[in-house]
This record gives sequence, structure tokens and C-alpha cells, in this order.
Amino acid sequence: MNKYVKYGLIGVVVIGILAAIVYFLKQNSTPVELYKTETVERKDIVNKVIVTGKVIPEDEINIKPQISGIIDKIMLEEGTQVKAGDLIAVIKVVPNEQSLNQAAGRVRNAELALNNARIEYDRNKALFDKGVISSQDFNNLKLTFDQATQELKNAQADYQIIRKGSAGGSTSANTNIRATVSGTILEIPVKEGDQVIQSNNFNDGTTVATIADMNKMIFEGEVDEAEVGKLHVGMPLEISMGALEEEKFQAKLKFIAPKGVEEEGAVQFKIEGDMQIPDTTSYVRAGYSANASIVLEERKDVLAIKEALLQFDKETEKPYVEVEVGENKFERKDLELGVSDGIDVEIVSGIDEDAKIKVWNKLEKKSDED
Repeated sequence: MNKYVKYGLIGVVVIGILAAIVYFLKQNSTPVELYKTETVERKDIVNKVIVTGKVIPEDEINIKPQISGIIDKIMLEEGTQVKAGDLIAVIKVVPNEQSLNQAAGRVRNAELALNNARIEYDRNKALFDKGVISSQDFNNLKLTFDQATQELKNAQADYQIIRKGSAGGSTSANTNIRATVSGTILEIPVKEGDQVIQSNNFNDGTTVATIADMNKMIFEGEVDEAEVGKLHVGMPLEISMGALEEEKFQAKLKFIAPKGVEEEGAVQFKIEGDMQIPDTTSYVRAGYSANASIVLEERKDVLAIKEALLQFDKETEKPYVEVEVGENKFERKDLELGVSDGIDVEIVSGIDEDAKIKVWNKLEKKSDED
């Protein structure tokens, strides 16, 4: 074989080996880990809690009948503005037969007693006029006669009440159900022909209508036990309603329940806030779902970083960040934190405004040849 050909083949082999080595090194070069960084910002931080609830009237008055019977006529509709004394409905009395018979029997007994007392009174009056009996004896007989007369009137009145619902059939009769307060009729849960019963010691009675003043509304919601300790009466609330998306209402916290209620493993505390309803606002209906925003803490124009940048010492659990001091070189800085809104946190001390914070959970890979 020609020596030149031999040397040529050896050169080709050497070049191939070197190319393979370079290719292998490129494919297996170890990447350098570079961490992203973020800067400190100045911003306003507001720590607030959002409470879900509803808007309801401050007071709802249930109108109940004074006597049992059947709704004969309903005079007004739900949503009607009423004044105290306005007629809402009329009840037709359906008397209990046993009570009616007992009342009628009492009337007959009273009539018998009165007749007997009248006979005695007339007989003794003649004797008194002649001076046969003393004035004291005659006065005792007159008292008995007067009492018998009054007992008959009482028995007749009771009989009429049981039979017709009223002793005299006046406009203030028990059969007329009237508004006891001024406001808006929220609900009339009965209809004509329904049977209703009066309130007594054993029964709350049938609600014929519910009335409320729609100018006095409150927000009612529930706060988790983790937040309730930060609240106090008098705190401002900002109310937003799903039905009135473009309007915001101001309120003031007036009540925090002293006792919580466990719901699905979490303890909730009821709160109430007095709402301010402007005259120019849309009509606010009872039962609107609403959210109340309560500001717990607020800081203006402070140094802040994202909470995701924080790291915590395994032993002391104190917060710290790593600040860039050179290319891909970082130094630990312990921090004192302030207010947090769940996304950003205030930096009280530990770093300055020019610091670049290591994003410890985000890497960029860069090969050696770069």
C-alpha cells in the first residue's frame, strides 16, 4: 500500500475520532443552574377579609290574627307600602261547636239568675219604700241585682265573640287583621280560604303577613373563627351585591356573635352591619346575596415582595430571602415582615429597595458553551 494512502487513512481516522469526542462533549455538557430574580416594589398593601352573607331588613314584623278562623278576603298584595292601622285581611269566624254551646248555656244561666235577682229586688224595694227593711239589706239586694245584670251582658258578649268574632262588630273587631307598623309587605304566606289560628301559650299562631321598613337594612354574614378575633364593633364595611353589581354600599359593624356555630368542621360567628342606603340608589330587596369587605390592616407606599419569594429557617422558622450579590451568587438576608394581603407582604427591615431577590423555585439552565 502506498505510504501516502496509509497516512491519509490514519489522518481521516484521527479526525473522525476527534469529531466524535467533540460531539460527545457537546451532548453531555453539564448545564449551569441560574435562578431568576425579582425586585422589591413599593405598593399599598391591604389585609382584608371577605364575608359572604345577605341583605335583610333590620326588623321584620309578623302579623298574626287575634282569633281563629278562615281568611275571608285579602285586601293588599306583597310589596305594598302600608301604614300602621291599614287593613290587610278579614277573617271569617268558624266557631267551635262545643265552645258555642257552652257560651249559649252561660247566657241562659245568666238570664235565669237575673230574673231571680229582679224578682227579689222588686219585692224588697216595695218593702224598703214602706220602711219594713233596712237600707243595708236593700243595698245588698240591689248589688246582687246589678251583678246579675252585668253577668248577663258579659255572657252575651262572650257568646257574640265566639259566634262572630266581635262583641259589637266595630271597625276594630278581631276579625280585621291590620298592620301594626308602617313599612312594606314582604310576604303574605296565606290565601283566601286558608284556616288560621290565633297566637296562644301553646302555639305561635299563623302569620298572615310580614312587614318591614326597607329603609333600615342590615348585612348579615358569618366569619370564620380565625378572623373574628380581629374584628370589633364600629369597623367600616363595604357591601357589594350580585344584583346591583355597579353599586357599593357603606355599612358599620354593629354586632359580633358571642357564640360560634360549627358548620362542616369550622366554627362560624354571625356578624351584622348597619347599611346606609342612599336615596338615589336602586331598590334594595330583602334577601339579596352580598359580600362584605372588611379592612383589617392597611399600609400605604411600603416596601413589599411576593410571599412566594420567602423561605423559612427549618429550626427557628424565621423568614428570609436570598439576595443576589454576584452572577448567580446569593446571600441570605433575614427579614422582619409587616402586613400581608395573601399575595404581597410588607418588608419592615432586612433588605433595601435595590435588592434582587432569588426566586428559589424557578431555574434557568445554561450550558458551559454559552
